[in-house]
Amino acid sequence: MNNPFAGDNSSIQRRETLARWLLRLGSYVVVALTVSIFLFITVKGLPHALKPGFLTELTSTLHVIESNDGQVFKTNPVEADVIKKQLGDNFRSEKTISYSGGGILGPIVGTALLVIVSVTVALFLGVCCAIYLSEYAKKGKFLETVRLAILNLAGVPSVVFGLFGLGAFVLTAPVLTDAPADRAIFVIPLFFTNLSFQGWDTCVLSGGFTLAFVILPVIITASEQCLQAVPQGFRETSMALGATRWQTIWRSVLPFATPGILTSTILGIARAAGETAPIMFTAALAFKDKLPWQKDLPPLPADAGMFAHWEQSVQRFLGVFTESVQALPYHIYTLAAKIPQNEYSEQAQYGSVFVFLILVASLAATSIWLRIHLRKKYKW
Repeated sequence: MNNPFAGDNSSIQRRETLARWLLRLGSYVVVALTVSIFLFITVKGLPHALKPGFLTELTSTLHVIESNDGQVFKTNPVEADVIKKQLGDNFRSEKTISYSGGGILGPIVGTALLVIVSVTVALFLGVCCAIYLSEYAKKGKFLETVRLAILNLAGVPSVVFGLFGLGAFVLTAPVLTDAPADRAIFVIPLFFTNLSFQGWDTCVLSGGFTLAFVILPVIITASEQCLQAVPQGFRETSMALGATRWQTIWRSVLPFATPGILTSTILGIARAAGETAPIMFTAALAFKDKLPWQKDLPPLPADAGMFAHWEQSVQRFLGVFTESVQALPYHIYTLAAKIPQNEYSEQAQYGSVFVFLILVASLAATSIWLRIHLRKKYKW
């Protein structure tokens, strides 16, 4: 028997069904576009990415040499002269394509170094800030102002971060030195040296610190939400047993918030690895023929002691972070926008993009695995 007090729900049900199908269709479109982009890049880039040396050689200029009988040789600058001499009168033409030869070992290493520095800085500052906002700060206008500033920081364009990094780290950051540069803003004499505000120049440190500010809002927001998700009873029980607030946070709160914090950190890594504008101003080079640790140092005398060798090893290690580097996003940008387009530069472009896409997908998969693994370990 029909309910006499029920109204006509047919129009409402039709609208509900229409809305559900529109949302479902939108989801299918997004998935289809994502899959099509991935397949397109895979088809274009996988053959080139699988070529010998693409992941293990440094970037170089590609020399394409053609002989009179139609043979084509694709080689590097060193071997190009040898091939032309061997061809002799059979040599017909030579074409050079910048940044399209060799491999992408340099950009991969540079990207890894920038990500390590940025995540180390952002994770420390972000978790400290999240702990303060979640556990120590009192509710009020100050807390609201801080959270508003974090939201505004997340919306700043990346090119603005690049200009900020240029001014703050490349040109102004403090350096301990016995001979301050002329461009130093001011110098503070110390007992044994000088603290000169002359910047770090374009290097891994400048780029890493700049990228840290790019991903800082993501880590702060996600870490604070993870801390707030831990039940209040954990804190009350710990403090009832005599623990201090910091002991409670360290022993009873942070371990259970760690899965979410690590997940947000890895997603922040993916964003830091994909930024181009900030590193253009602070760290990246279009071409470099050496890895960061292959810096030339003066040879030690034959009678040098163990301390001298240890000191040179430390200098070489620290020198890794004071060198400019190549980076995958900037390398792809250079291939796409800075050189004439042809079939050879296109192969290098898609090969680099495919490797970069695999790296980002691996980071996302790692975040999912970590979240699942740690949630099984920490349950409440």
